[in-house]
Amino acid sequence: MLPLVALVGRPNVGKSTLFNAMTRTRDALVHDEPGVTRDRHYGVCRLGARPFALVDTGGIAGENVHLEASGLAGPTAKQSRAAAAEADLVLFVVDGREGASALDDEILRWLRKIDKPTYLIVNKTDGLDARAALADFSRYGFSDVLAISSAHRHGIDELVDEVLAKLPESGQAEQLDSDPERVRVTFVGRPNVGKSTLVNRILGEERMIASEVAGTTRDSIEVDLERDGRKYRLVDTAGIRRKSKVEEAVETFSIIKTLQAIEQSQVSVVMIDASEGVTDQDASVLGAVLDSGRALVVAVNKWDGLTDYQREQTEALLSRKLAFVPWAEAVRISAKHGSGLRELFRAIHHAHASANYKFNTADVTRALEIAYETNPPPVVRGHAPKLRFAHPGGENPPTIVVHGNRLRTLPESYKRYLENFFRKRFKLVGTPVRFVFKEGDNPYKDKKNVLSDRQIAKRKRLIRHVKGK
Repeated sequence: MLPLVALVGRPNVGKSTLFNAMTRTRDALVHDEPGVTRDRHYGVCRLGARPFALVDTGGIAGENVHLEASGLAGPTAKQSRAAAAEADLVLFVVDGREGASALDDEILRWLRKIDKPTYLIVNKTDGLDARAALADFSRYGFSDVLAISSAHRHGIDELVDEVLAKLPESGQAEQLDSDPERVRVTFVGRPNVGKSTLVNRILGEERMIASEVAGTTRDSIEVDLERDGRKYRLVDTAGIRRKSKVEEAVETFSIIKTLQAIEQSQVSVVMIDASEGVTDQDASVLGAVLDSGRALVVAVNKWDGLTDYQREQTEALLSRKLAFVPWAEAVRISAKHGSGLRELFRAIHHAHASANYKFNTADVTRALEIAYETNPPPVVRGHAPKLRFAHPGGENPPTIVVHGNRLRTLPESYKRYLENFFRKRFKLVGTPVRFVFKEGDNPYKDKKNVLSDRQIAKRKRLIRHVKGK
């Protein structure tokens, strides 16, 4: 177990920038706009003699940090309080350019009540007189204070040394491990379809901020979980909207991080609002998962709020709109009440097992021969393509490499037939199957046909014979 350090402060003082500087990553979303960070974001700092866990929190805003503020300020402050309560050391980050504020005073009174070891960090002191910046906060009475610039990485090494001197040898923080057996599951979808609510329900705690306000989640948050003897890494992502609806730069960065999370996942759970049906944007999200080649599970959320007639209509709509991914399992769930979670994890297991199916050359070649004999490819310009043999080419998604002649003339319909045939024969569920077609080179294509003397004489006799007639 690693000791835990929490970054606490009001909005836009540079906590996320400091988090990225200490973890040497770009995991935390950074922007000049206040209030970008909302959920707790964990990482590991390895700059010093021994590593320690670091948690980035949202800025605490409002008139009283002890009370639940309106909107998202209250849940964000609640997440910050939870991070500080579990931390072994709190880094109270303030803005050296703006100086002390009334909100800083309020946060300091709250930190003194929770009685945690606290270190004052005066950020954004680049280009300023460090002694003058520190003097503005001298009334806080901190003996442990340091002036840094997280954006320019000034004072980071000194800060790490001071933190290590105050931390215990071990703590209660569990770092994200690199266990290859851990299944990485990413939850994606439109805004306000219940992704954070579902993750909270699975974890059994309010780990993510869940709100009816669309776009509450802005960063991709990873949490490890062990359930029924299996290990998972759950990734809650920001909602993906249409490009025409995206106006803020922060949302653009959030969508980019969501697409990166899809690429890094093993199974992507696309959530759909049952009360709204399958929209065009849901189809776009499904297309992003298909382009990445990742295993797919469709979770139809808010199923409990529908009447019997609405469920029948939704079932008909799902079968029609999801016809382009018939191999993906669609599970009916309720993130709010927790119904359907067992079926959801069963579908995730099936999709993950299919995506990592171990083929061998003999099996895929035999399957290719059966598919070819059952339904030969159509003749193109008097010649039919020849499918000679196949071998496995990769996993997640399963990839089959097919060798033969005239394969570039294979129509798309026949490629879909091969995909469906292999999926049915090997019982693959919830994963796309990719085919790579390779043609053998003609060994005589660059060789010039040189006639022998006998062939030349025969040719001349033939020409004379034709001309004589």
